[in-house]
Amino acid sequence: MSQPDPTPDWKHDGVRVVKAGQLDTDTPQTPGMNRAAAINRARAGAEKLWAGTVTIHPNAKTGAHHHGELESVLFVLQDQEINASTGEPLECVVVRSGQEPIIVNLEIATVEPPEEVRWVDPIHPDQESGGSTAR
Repeated sequence: MSQPDPTPDWKHDGVRVVKAGQLDTDTPQTPGMNRAAAINRARAGAEKLWAGTVTIHPNAKTGAHHHGELESVLFVLQDQEINASTGEPLECVVVRSGQEPIIVNLEIATVEPPEEVRWVDPIHPDQESGGSTAR
């Protein structure tokens, strides 16, 4: 009798599709944002990669935090790299270089009170001045 081939077959074992409704929100969180894992050790057997989404709440001043020694990529799906919108969330895809759920939320006082800064450029014209991009 021959033994089954222990080499994984990419058609059955090497491709993982995670749909939006299958994301795992049981991951460390930071005030003002919600993280959800798509690929990690528990869900996909990944050893060196964590991938998921982060949604930054509208008008959020997210909690200060870092991810230790992990390398991270943040791919913004819509809006800008800061959430200047008072009504729409900022949605991003996040990829990290490790499996540890390292989220170090920092409890530090803000240096100055947050101020509203309007984003004005050729793609985001100044609506209050009739659409001009001049400041």
